[in-house]
Amino acid sequence: MNPIISATGLASELSSERPPVLLDVRYQLGGPPGRPAYEAGHIPGAVYVDLDTELAGPPGAGGRHPLPDVAEFGAVMRRAGVRADSPVVAYDGGQGWAAARAWWLLRWTGHPDVRVLDGGLAAWRGALSTDTPTPVAGDFTPEPGALPLLDADGAAALARTGLLLDARAGERYRGEVEPIDKVAGHIPGAASAPTTENVDESGRFLPAEALAARFKALGAADAPEVGVYCGSGVSAAQEVLALEIAGIRAALYAGSWSEWSSDPARPVAKGPARG
Repeated sequence: MNPIISATGLASELSSERPPVLLDVRYQLGGPPGRPAYEAGHIPGAVYVDLDTELAGPPGAGGRHPLPDVAEFGAVMRRAGVRADSPVVAYDGGQGWAAARAWWLLRWTGHPDVRVLDGGLAAWRGALSTDTPTPVAGDFTPEPGALPLLDADGAAALARTGLLLDARAGERYRGEVEPIDKVAGHIPGAASAPTTENVDESGRFLPAEALAARFKALGAADAPEVGVYCGSGVSAAQEVLALEIAGIRAALYAGSWSEWSSDPARPVAKGPARG
């Protein structure tokens, strides 16, 4: 199944006999919360899901956006109307990070039919609504393990034996700047692969062939395993999604750099080389 859907395709499905459950996951790193934007206007029928409190656990040793408690995540999805047999579409403001986080969590916990609105809300051309829907409670019960997941030790090993991609901006990978975490640099052996290169100027994902060529040039086609990390495990989900579009299954290191760099015993590399 194609993990993304166009705005035109979504409009068509919303008017069908089996419309998808819509999740509005607007989120901006360091910016205002997404709920006021949701209340000001959202795709009709969409339910707001907060990334910081509902798609992540409390920040701590596991990073700034550790995975949420599975039971609590399941309760959030059921309140949103997600059923085991219902299609789900997630969208955000356009960067694809938050929507991909929702996509990854649902897929990781066993939901078979989840897609991301390509280009986010900016791509939507239909009317917006200020009504808050009250969906019938769903029956989705999460069962983790359907997608590969890495911890810190697994990420370190994969950087040696496979291909570990760093989805942050290049200057953060090289250790030239670090606006969020206390330590600058990257996991030794990881390759730089910024998420900005997965999309075009409008925020839509590049065609599958272009993404496949990009990741092939990075070594993904020949690697026995591929993994991705970022700052806190959010934008890396967008890269896992891009790899999925390209036909490459990749593992997510959910703790990412915020977890890795919190332990002074873990090695840090700097510069353009993988280290």
